[in-house]
Amino acid sequence: MTEPLIRRREGFAGQRMRVLPRPLVALASSSPPLSQLLVTDVGCFPRASTHGRTRTHGAEQHVVIVCAAGRGTCTVPSGVHAVQAGQALVIPAGLPHRYEADAKEPWTIWWLHLVGQQVPALLAASGATPDQPVVGMGDPSRVIALIDTVIRRMERDETMSALLASSGAAWHAMALLAADRRTITRQQADPVDATIEHLRANVSTRISLPDLARMAGLSVSHYSALFRRATGYGALEYQTRLRMGTARELLDTTDRSVASVAAQVGFTDALYFSRQFRRIHGMSPTEYRSRDTG
Repeated sequence: MTEPLIRRREGFAGQRMRVLPRPLVALASSSPPLSQLLVTDVGCFPRASTHGRTRTHGAEQHVVIVCAAGRGTCTVPSGVHAVQAGQALVIPAGLPHRYEADAKEPWTIWWLHLVGQQVPALLAASGATPDQPVVGMGDPSRVIALIDTVIRRMERDETMSALLASSGAAWHAMALLAADRRTITRQQADPVDATIEHLRANVSTRISLPDLARMAGLSVSHYSALFRRATGYGALEYQTRLRMGTARELLDTTDRSVASVAAQVGFTDALYFSRQFRRIHGMSPTEYRSRDTG
């Protein structure tokens, strides 16, 4: 009979880990900036063979684990969830759980423990729920780089300035987790994603709503609903805002005339371009160019 693996909480070759003293956590949590988000624990466990942790009553902090390589599992009241490279595991405070590295392909993980008033909202934005705690990431390397920044800041010292810097990096990582997760959802399940990328690559070309719907293989009404859900805008307004973004860049970085800029972003009528620019920016292209910057 095979002996069960003895699971270790830590002690892996090459690991990095910082844990704040709990009196410092209490003190920092009362500081206005850090009361919104504070990193209490952070680390990296490379190829963490036999790694595992069981918390029958959950953790006091919210736990975020990013799997960089290998795989593992997490068991919560809803069941067992596989965690693979390129995915994040998000466990809210107080949720009973057990997680562990795979025996054959042990994971490499970067992890954070977080407290603060805004943490639940940030984690909810990632799409993770107590029943579905695993989410995908569009660019795991960026999130990992930010967790590495957190570790390096906390390795330096435990001053309030170091904690504030680590908090900022963690906030950025959570925001990317939410944004990247939404991108993956569109790629996997939303047929409008290819048309959105087409619009971004062809800013100066106006494409009608029926043409976009045909590209997606959907009816106009269904496409319109999915497009608005994905972007927050109607398809034509989204195109206008893409074109205005390019127009802003041209106004900021070139001396080209307003008419030339308008033509570059697909407007044959410079007056109509100026009206649309004012609607979105609250000022004309000329006023925008002459404003104080820097």
